[in-house]
Amino acid sequence: MSSAIMLDRGALGQAGFTTPGAQPVPAQGANWCVVPRCSIEIEQCADGCKIKCCCDDDIACATLQNLCRMLAGGQCSVCCQLNGVTVLDCKFTCCHCKCEMTEDGCCITCCSGDTACCEMVQACCEAIACCVKNGCCCYVCFNGTPVCCCC
Repeated sequence: MSSAIMLDRGALGQAGFTTPGAQPVPAQGANWCVVPRCSIEIEQCADGCKIKCCCDDDIACATLQNLCRMLAGGQCSVCCQLNGVTVLDCKFTCCHCKCEMTEDGCCITCCSGDTACCEMVQACCEAIACCVKNGCCCYVCFNGTPVCCCC
């Protein structure tokens, strides 16, 4: 699903982009998914980091949890963008990532027993936390497919 288009629920009405006077033509076999909006908390732990995705409403929470159930077990990554430009793209390849469902979303734990890998994961954790704090839009992904976004 690497060709997926990310849309907020508020952008659904704008999915058929057209020029003035042109008839909208639906794309054949369009591949897009609605990414739930949530808040992301990221914190270091002893052997890696924890990413907590929390949703305000039940529909967004159910969507997030269903996406995680389908995609968890693959490569976890976090992409941070500012004004549509990628600032940071952390791929947690040197650790084991486990996704657990919580009452209001999910908690992804990325850990490694190797000291050097643990340092890299924690450095990514700090960088992502800095991006979230300073207004970047961050997407949590499994296998390159976004499961939630925080703006």
